[in-house]
Amino acid sequence: MSSPRYDCLCAGIIVADHVCKAIDHMPRPGELVLTDEMSLTIGGCASNVAADLARLDRRAAIAGIVGQDVFGQYVEESLATSGVHCEYIMKSDTLPTSGSFVINVQGEDRRFIHSVAANSLFTGETVTEEQIRSCRILYLGGYCLSEELSPENVARMFEVAREAGVITVLDVVTPKAADYWSMLKPVLPLSDYFLPNNDEGELITGETDPLKQAEAFREAGANSVIITCGGQGSLLLDAERSLRSEIYPVDLVDGTGSGDAFVAGFIHGLLEEASPEDCLRYGSALGHSCVRATGATAGIFTRSELNQFVSAHELRVETL
Repeated sequence: MSSPRYDCLCAGIIVADHVCKAIDHMPRPGELVLTDEMSLTIGGCASNVAADLARLDRRAAIAGIVGQDVFGQYVEESLATSGVHCEYIMKSDTLPTSGSFVINVQGEDRRFIHSVAANSLFTGETVTEEQIRSCRILYLGGYCLSEELSPENVARMFEVAREAGVITVLDVVTPKAADYWSMLKPVLPLSDYFLPNNDEGELITGETDPLKQAEAFREAGANSVIITCGGQGSLLLDAERSLRSEIYPVDLVDGTGSGDAFVAGFIHGLLEEASPEDCLRYGSALGHSCVRATGATAGIFTRSELNQFVSAHELRVETL
């Protein structure tokens, strides 16, 4: 049997991000506030994770939809330049490329203004069995953002992956309060790794404690749950262990894409067949590298930089 063509197929949302460098306050109605820089960058879970993995010299492919506009062209060209295989990107002639305006304010968390646009057309049905069988890991990012990406379609993708021995990694985007269990319960039993952040976990489960969130997702069938908690580190729960990881200290410039960078680092650890503890370290280190620069992918470590950083900096991972 031939070896898989790709280390990871990243399916899901593709976004053009418009990111401003930190302003000193949010503008009042009618007020103009200046920023030192406004950047157009790659955005969206699938784009960010694919670009980050390519930065780590991983063979990454992406499956999703962009519009036939200048922003879709920019995103596809940027991904291809970064080393991502883009042959599975679809083009919509009816909707524009999805976009986010990321507002950074000094001393505050980011604010987002988002247009789903072409991502609403991604149903998962265009991700074929051949594509899934061509990779070692199938990552789906941005689930729950659009109802068109249905539980039935995601379950089909993950069932194909399970039959083929492909590891499944699931990530979500939850833009508002809603009943997300109807979308998650058919899919979590087919998910080898589920990686929400604690805000998403609270919105879905109603629990504020990340450990209780992880327990709820495990009870719903997820094999291994990793909850990222921003500056409070991350938590991993599976059938054998419960782990809590700290973070690597960093002077934050822009948090955009840090969660996706964590996912990419964690997937890198899985590809290395590293221990769960070291997967958390890889994820935390890549997330650390992301927030040093403006934009979701500009500051990401190379593989050698990642290895050197993890070797040189201790990160405590404790058993709960």
